[in-house]
Amino acid sequence: MANEISPLVTVVTVTLNCEESISPTIENVASQDYENIEYIIIDGKSVDKTLSIIRANDNCISKFITEKDEGIYDAMNKGISLASPQSRFIHF
Repeated sequence: MANEISPLVTVVTVTLNCEESISPTIENVASQDYENIEYIIIDGKSVDKTLSIIRANDNCISKFITEKDEGIYDAMNKGISLASPQSRFIHF
């Protein structure tokens, strides 16, 4: 197993005005000891401090967009569409 390449795991977080929970969520993903993680955040155009918290942690975020969406499932689908093709797992 030492010669096997670890599969890419994509973690998608969808947010809208989540200033209370986004920082712990980002920290949780960043603290994982699995190294081959792609982290995508889809924000529904938050008007609280969510965006500034995300931008302050951009060093551990692979992809980030903020735009109006049609709800949580639309946001999830945006995240899936941004996932790298070689990603084997999607986690919300």
